[in-house]
Amino acid sequence: MKKTPLFLSLMLLTLTASAQKSPNKPSNIFLSKLPNGLELLVLEDHSVPLVTIEMAVRNGSYTEDDEFNGLSHLYEHMFFKANKDIPSQERYLERVQELGISFNGTTSQERVNYFFTLGSKDLANGLQFMNSAIRYPLFLQEEMKRENPVVDGEFQRAESNPAWALFEKVNRKTWGAHYSRKNPIGDHDIILTATPEKMRIIKDKYYYPDNSILMVAGDVKHEDVFKKAKELFGDWKAAGFDPFQRWPIPEFAPLKGKDSLHFVTTSANARVPMLLQVWHGPDTRNDLKATLVADVFSYILTQKNSKFQKNLVDSGYALNAGINYGTQKFVGPIQIFYVPNPAKFVGAFKALQAQIDQFDSDDYFSDEQLETSKIKLANSEKFGMEATTDYIHTLSFWWASASLDYYFDYISELNKVSRKDIQDYVRKYIKNQPNVAGLLLSPDMQKQWQVTDLDALYR
Repeated sequence: MKKTPLFLSLMLLTLTASAQKSPNKPSNIFLSKLPNGLELLVLEDHSVPLVTIEMAVRNGSYTEDDEFNGLSHLYEHMFFKANKDIPSQERYLERVQELGISFNGTTSQERVNYFFTLGSKDLANGLQFMNSAIRYPLFLQEEMKRENPVVDGEFQRAESNPAWALFEKVNRKTWGAHYSRKNPIGDHDIILTATPEKMRIIKDKYYYPDNSILMVAGDVKHEDVFKKAKELFGDWKAAGFDPFQRWPIPEFAPLKGKDSLHFVTTSANARVPMLLQVWHGPDTRNDLKATLVADVFSYILTQKNSKFQKNLVDSGYALNAGINYGTQKFVGPIQIFYVPNPAKFVGAFKALQAQIDQFDSDDYFSDEQLETSKIKLANSEKFGMEATTDYIHTLSFWWASASLDYYFDYISELNKVSRKDIQDYVRKYIKNQPNVAGLLLSPDMQKQWQVTDLDALYR
């Protein structure tokens, strides 16, 4: 067996140990950090001879004002194009075929990630492929002309969803002047008129090693990955500044009032009535504990034996009733999505309000339901660890929107959530708190029920 030189082993050990903080970190995950600030994570899984390489960047719609809305997503598409080392789209696709790569990327509010899977024997080639794409994009004008309508086409497909009109209007009212910061899909005109210059502006703001993490998962040895990553990415120049201090993310104004935030809208595409109600929830900067409480409470309410489901769905008031919370650094939304039964339309909204009014009561859920929800949440997270390729996407999400330690400690912290924690959370963020609520109807439904005032339905 080939031995690693002693000095290299000591260096890797020192780097790795300094980066590992949580005692709950899985034993097959190894962390390090290059001098230029690039974080490294290796997840060893020797079950199949494959490796997934992912680069995640703290970028996304939360960095976008109106002038750039949707361009983080366009940048994601341009990532898989020509670069300095592979100077044409045709040659890029040829190299993809040569290495047997399956690639993709995603853009959300607070993270953009790029990833591909290939045979583990091609680890070095895969890392070189990633290095070329992340550091040296060309943003060729002719390629952008072809890609702009492709990205806009994704937007148009989203608009074809019958619920689009509801979600878009609710989100505009929920986030106000900073709607673009919560809208990864973007704006038609901004996408279609995007230029290479704007791509370079995004790169010069956010695409630096000290704002990124390289994750490698699969049939690899972490020592080999750390060594190869240092060789390839070690000379990537750090920003030398914090982009979120230089270009601060604006705070979202708290929701105020009521009447202007509750509305009825119509769409000829609507087939059933749909309600979306949203509150500003906790975030990982200001109320870390409440983000965990929100997950537990939402999970309790989604269980079939919960009062929420029994009194709304089983009783026949609703075809569907769900609640969820999305963890983010900048105001995670709490959302209730509700499909009232047309046959019980008049009483469905009073029934929903009655449930919200009881959220913080002592007997709204049992001790058994509380503990069962913790167990099922934990099991869901453990199940997600089974597919290595997908699991590193989960890790990069938490790296961007909270921290890796937050995620490694997630299950142990869930177990600390109490009934009082949930009651405090409900009172602080939901019950009697300002919210946005939109009801989507078809014109025929609105005519049938004579609905113009959403609040009247709750009374």
